[in-house]
Amino acid sequence: MADPFFETARDGIRLFVRLTPKSSADRLDAVAEDGAGRLRLKARVRALPEDGRANAALAALLARAFGCAKSDVAVVAGVTSRSKTVHLRGEAERLAAIAEGLAGA
Repeated sequence: MADPFFETARDGIRLFVRLTPKSSADRLDAVAEDGAGRLRLKARVRALPEDGRANAALAALLARAFGCAKSDVAVVAGVTSRSKTVHLRGEAERLAAIAEGLAGA
């Protein structure tokens, strides 16, 4: 069985994301396995992957989806990679429920 695509933390959740920059729209897609068999939430942003623009667009997209401030969203691993770990700060139970809803969508 694959690892979950998020984990709870003391002050929120860590979300494992596969980002595709230069897309036609900013959107969250389904949860899917990556090449190593780990689950990732697939995200697409229109921004180019330069000067942190794609990461900023991802933060804005996740902030809207999870109903939190952009300042509560931080890419903590994979800054220059398509596979990222994103920390969302807030009530872990509420954020986890939203993440589970995204997986079912």
